[in-house]
Amino acid sequence: MDRDNNYNDRNSPQNRGLLGSGWRPLYRKFDLDYLVHLVSSDPVELAQKTLDAASDIADAMGRHQYAWWANILNVFSENTRYEMDEFWDYITPQPVYPDYRYRDVLSIETPVIQLVSRSSIPIDYVLNKLQEIVIFKVLDLLGKPNTITQFFMERHFYYPPDRFTGWERLEVLGTVYAYWAEECCWLQVDSYDRGRRRYTLICQNLAPMVSKATYNLAVILSGYKSRVGQVHSQYPIRTFTPEVQNFTDTIQQAILDRHQVAVLVSGEPGTGKTAWTQAVAKEILVPLGYVIFILDHDAVENFVPPSYLERICIIINEADNLAQDRSTATAQRTNKTEHILSLLDGTLYQSVIDEEGIQFQQKLAVLMTCNTTQRLDPAMLRKGRVDFTCEFTHKFV
Repeated sequence: MDRDNNYNDRNSPQNRGLLGSGWRPLYRKFDLDYLVHLVSSDPVELAQKTLDAASDIADAMGRHQYAWWANILNVFSENTRYEMDEFWDYITPQPVYPDYRYRDVLSIETPVIQLVSRSSIPIDYVLNKLQEIVIFKVLDLLGKPNTITQFFMERHFYYPPDRFTGWERLEVLGTVYAYWAEECCWLQVDSYDRGRRRYTLICQNLAPMVSKATYNLAVILSGYKSRVGQVHSQYPIRTFTPEVQNFTDTIQQAILDRHQVAVLVSGEPGTGKTAWTQAVAKEILVPLGYVIFILDHDAVENFVPPSYLERICIIINEADNLAQDRSTATAQRTNKTEHILSLLDGTLYQSVIDEEGIQFQQKLAVLMTCNTTQRLDPAMLRKGRVDFTCEFTHKFV
């Protein structure tokens, strides 16, 4: 039994190397246009390397103490072949690598590991999991690449695209590059120890594919229930009172016209405030491409909207327990009020730009509910922070 297991281990794809996993050696091909480019742009270096190559062949063939056939064999020796390969690499174009000048970059190390402590909710884990889901959904949208290459142990390999079945099954020992010509998109896969990999998408325009990949996605950040899923609404908008439906029409038009909208609905428990936010998210925001984030008390303090998402909706329930009047002792013990205010102002994520440059202007919709506005910090209701308010009075449930 042990002998059979050892035999199977020896024949595993990793032990058989890249060639046993379907990869093929990638040989650099002669390109006349590239050679003409070298002749016109760097003639001195080309002449020097050509003379060096000719000298190496002459040295291999001109040994007087050996027979003529031994000299011919010497041309194919390791040292001479190394010099010839070096010359060939100079006069032929390199395998194409990603264009790192593209600013649309999305990267994640997989598998994403959840680290949870009793004192905090796993916000980073859930946001990283969302990023992982987005990257693999984009890869599914892209389909089979036009080219797949790998650089390992100072050698280049290629994988036939017609044999490609999935990224998880692809043997990665070094660095893999994949290219989709129509979308001008690159994928770089780096292999780490213990089976970990880093997937990096480098595209000319990544936003449309991210919008498709995130359709109907919702993220709940609430203690150990934090997860990525889909938007669910139990009650359609048409089941609300005519006054609420008219208010909803106003909100919908504002979302279409503006880059940022903040809405606060108040009312006693049972008036359908939370159900209304879910209905707006499902029927209005999701069809427009918004990714929904539902934040609880702890998440509000630590949440920053992901910069790669073009449209974001943040739902904050029981805002009167979060953005409390800072003149009270309870509110002074936390910075939740300041964090919500910065979210409404946009200063939290717009005051610092990314290293790669200014990103697209993110569209943001904030839906908040509260039982009463009396406990809210007065700064919450100032003009420019909350755009629309509505009091729900009809008992909905």
